[in-house]
Amino acid sequence: MPVGSQIIWLFVLGIPVACIAWTVTHEEVFREPRDYCLRQSKDAGDPVRRKFFYLFTCEYCFSHYVAIAFLAITRYKLLYPDWRGYLVGGFALVWVANIYMSLFGRLRLDIKRERVEIEHNEVVTEEKKKTLNGSERRAA
Repeated sequence: MPVGSQIIWLFVLGIPVACIAWTVTHEEVFREPRDYCLRQSKDAGDPVRRKFFYLFTCEYCFSHYVAIAFLAITRYKLLYPDWRGYLVGGFALVWVANIYMSLFGRLRLDIKRERVEIEHNEVVTEEKKKTLNGSERRAA
């Protein structure tokens, strides 16, 4: 496969890797299993057990395993036609997926901040209206 096509596939495959990793580690649909994993990652006595459960709470860590699964499914290789292509492709795929997740996280944060600002402005506007209506009644 030409390098240009490999790069395009890298950015395309990064999308589902990021989507799966983000959904499992952040979204409400997996909250209960994630909470269980979080408790196990803090409370388990065995360090191996703690690290195993931590993998399901960290999007960066979990994205490695999702990327490995996608490499196995798609047989995607980057730059090299042998095992080195899997290695380079795997780390590149994790990197791209984590850029996507960072951008998505930033976008969600900006949207949430805008909603809070809008709600605050609406409350301030309503308070001003009430104050104006009260002062107009007193003047009449």
